Amino acid sequence: MSQRRLFVTTALPYANGHFHIGHMMEYIQADIWVRFQRMQGHAVNFVCADDTHGAPIMIAAEKAGKTPEQFVADIAAGRPPYLQGFHISFDHWHSTDAPENHALAQQIYRDLRDLPKESGGSLIERRTIEQFYDPQKQMFLPDRFIKGECPKCGAKDQYGDNCEQCGAVYAPTDLVNPYSALSGAKPELRQSEHFFFKLSDPRCVAYLQDWTQNGQHLQPEVANKVKEWFSVRTNPDGSTSEGLGDWDISRDAPYFGIEIPDAPGKYFYVWLDAPVGYLASLKHLLDQRGEDFEAYIQDPAVEQYHFIGKDIVTFHTLFWPAMLHFSGRKTPNKVFVHGFLTVNNGEKMSKSRGTGLDPLKYLKLGMNPEWLRYYLAAKLNGRNEDIDFNADDFMARVNSDLIGKYINIASRATGFIVNKFNGHLADITAVENEPRWSSIKNAYKELRFAQTKLLQLYELREYAQAVRNIMHLADVFNQIWDQFAPWSLAKLDTQPERDSLHQICTAMIECFRTLSIYLKPILPQTIENIEQLLEIPPLTWNDANLESAHKFVKHCQLKPFKHLMQRVDEKMLDDLFEPAPDTAPALVPGGEAVADTIGIDDFAKVDLRVALIVNCEPVEGSTKLLRLTLDVGEGRMRQVFSGIASAYPPADLIGKHTVMVANLAPRKMKFGISEGMVLAASHADEKSQPGIYVLQPWTGAEPGMRIH
Repeated sequence: MSQRRLFVTTALPYANGHFHIGHMMEYIQADIWVRFQRMQGHAVNFVCADDTHGAPIMIAAEKAGKTPEQFVADIAAGRPPYLQGFHISFDHWHSTDAPENHALAQQIYRDLRDLPKESGGSLIERRTIEQFYDPQKQMFLPDRFIKGECPKCGAKDQYGDNCEQCGAVYAPTDLVNPYSALSGAKPELRQSEHFFFKLSDPRCVAYLQDWTQNGQHLQPEVANKVKEWFSVRTNPDGSTSEGLGDWDISRDAPYFGIEIPDAPGKYFYVWLDAPVGYLASLKHLLDQRGEDFEAYIQDPAVEQYHFIGKDIVTFHTLFWPAMLHFSGRKTPNKVFVHGFLTVNNGEKMSKSRGTGLDPLKYLKLGMNPEWLRYYLAAKLNGRNEDIDFNADDFMARVNSDLIGKYINIASRATGFIVNKFNGHLADITAVENEPRWSSIKNAYKELRFAQTKLLQLYELREYAQAVRNIMHLADVFNQIWDQFAPWSLAKLDTQPERDSLHQICTAMIECFRTLSIYLKPILPQTIENIEQLLEIPPLTWNDANLESAHKFVKHCQLKPFKHLMQRVDEKMLDDLFEPAPDTAPALVPGGEAVADTIGIDDFAKVDLRVALIVNCEPVEGSTKLLRLTLDVGEGRMRQVFSGIASAYPPADLIGKHTVMVANLAPRKMKFGISEGMVLAASHADEKSQPGIYVLQPWTGAEPGMRIH
């Protein structure tokens, strides 16, 4: 087989938090495939990077009192224990904020912008759009940083793109009473020039229809889903969408990202430069080796593969291939999409409920990382399907398969070989001519025959079926062990019994060696330990052939068996799923503790009344106060001074109803007598959470009505 050249990536994790078990599932799935390819002698470049740009990281950094660069650097510094702990064999880990990514993203944009007229012209278009602007933060707001009431069901505190209560999808401008999630301020609609990638262009539509539907790049179930996006479809909220829409690829300053060439104050939307990070990471790796990146990435013989979750299919099956193709670059050979990981029969992961799987906690408990690698492999297939982590199933599979079947093969036979035959194995060709050993002969054939089938299964990422086939082989040899009853043979000192004992023990050791080859992509550290125990070179896929078997048994000198893997202890799993202690500080509502408890008699002394704001005007000589003229149903007007000038233009309050303390003793102020107090809410920390909100009663309340 000629050597293949493979470029493999996993989805870039967003650098605003640590890895969770879903990340590890994807990395393990890809790592198994990469290790399998390397075992065949193929040249693989396996890379990833931190996805570092965008408003969420910029805001998180601000809250942490760090620059965005320092914030993502600190996150990146915490990656190695996860990757090393679970034996993930990346060749390189990079960052989308690296110079390579800046240069590549900008060049791809230029290539899309500057397409010649004879080929259809530019795929970049400038448009003026309206979007919400936070006047306090002085920045345009991403949809997820705008909240308000759902326009469909009225649910409060919903995001600017969809309602979590009723599932409605809408534009931020559709929200009722919108507010900035960053400052609480009422957002303003402002115009801004944005840049769009014309995905609706007939050139893009035609290309993507072929690329996604030709059966070469996507799993059938993924291709079928993508196919829906090319036609008129009904959205969850009942609205319709018509085919591919153009993609807004720009954001306004301030923004942590990559500047758009020749467009001051404009930055690439994070999802434009994120997948470019695959290429940037590869370029950095090849540059370090002194290899030509451009020659490598454009070589038709180089195969490009992406492992991703089903939540980011849109970007990887529409935007990414279109960007690459029309900028004159190769597109991925395949995009491998996997499902989500759930816990205990489909339950969503939650740390507070004890259903969250913390990878570092797993390792700190002393749990073998290869238990998880094996268990996930036993569940994963080549389709876009969710898989479930069940604690009881996990313990049963590891203890039964890995310990009871696989490891047990070697532990059973090694003692007899060392004690009875000085560590030497028998000539396995002898089984060909001995009818009494026909079952061993047939088992050997089945063991060799499995190599081709397992190669196909690994290539197609059908790990679950591969594991079943491997464990079937282990069962075959364990059954032979029970059939020959070597413990009985060992008690007899006749040559035929000694020969049978020698052959069955040799068969078990050779089976163990070959199964180790088949399991090596899944259990790299365990197999490395076995290679050292057997004193053999690193196992390759080709070592499963008969020639290698003969060479092994001829030269093998077995040593006493060493412990290779412990059993899963139930207490470990109990500790793993123990809910995290509530270490969060007690919530302080509004930034200040609730006042001392009072009795109902104390509260009754406060007379709260509905008041109509008849007039409102600024107070000369004060920047904080407004002069309110209030009707409290007394047949006269009251004058109240209130420090709400920063929040309300006077005209906005006239005619509104509010709540006031009616029996507060009049207070003489510099500007006149204040005859009560208007109720308003605010946070104790006015700098971090500014805003003053005057209380308003429900429609129907009349001046003078008492608040009970």
